[in-house]
Amino acid sequence: MKKVGIIMGSDSDLPVVEKAITTLENLGIPFEVHVFSAHRTPEEAHDFTANARERGFGAIIGAAGKAAHLAGVLAASTCLPVIGLPIKSSTMDGLDSLLSTVQMPGGIPVATVAINGAENAALLAAQILAVEDEGLYEKLSEMRKNNRDKVLAKNKTVEEKFNK
Repeated sequence: MKKVGIIMGSDSDLPVVEKAITTLENLGIPFEVHVFSAHRTPEEAHDFTANARERGFGAIIGAAGKAAHLAGVLAASTCLPVIGLPIKSSTMDGLDSLLSTVQMPGGIPVATVAINGAENAALLAAQILAVEDEGLYEKLSEMRKNNRDKVLAKNKTVEEKFNK
C-alpha cells in the first residue's frame, strides 16, 4: 500500500494533525510525519516531495496556519495529489490559512479541506489511495455505513422523544 506524507509547517500544528494521524492509523494506512516550513526550510520541503513518489507515497497532506503556503510549495515539487489542511491561527480564525491554501495558480492544484479538517484530509488521502486498493475501498465503505447507522440511531432517539 502507498504511504501518506503528512507535512506540517510547525510542531504547533500537531494537536490538529493528530486527528489525521489517528484516522490513517485506524485505516491501516502507512504514513510519515514531518515538520518542514515553506519559508524556513524550503529545501527540505522540496526534497521530500521531489522524491516522494519514488519513496512509496501516494498522497501528501500539507498542514499550515497563517500564511499557509506549505501545501502549494509541496505541490510545486510533485505531481502526486497534495491535500491542503489550513490550520486555525490566532488571527482571522484561520480564514487567512484557508485563503492561502486554496488560492493556487493554474497548473498547481491543491485539494483543500476545511479549517482544522484533519480527519477529512486523511479520509481524502485514503480515498485517493483506494482508487487502486480494493481492501481500503471496502474499509472506507464500511466506515460510511457505520456513520450512517449512528446518525439513524440518533434520529430514532430524537423522534421518539419529540414526535409523539
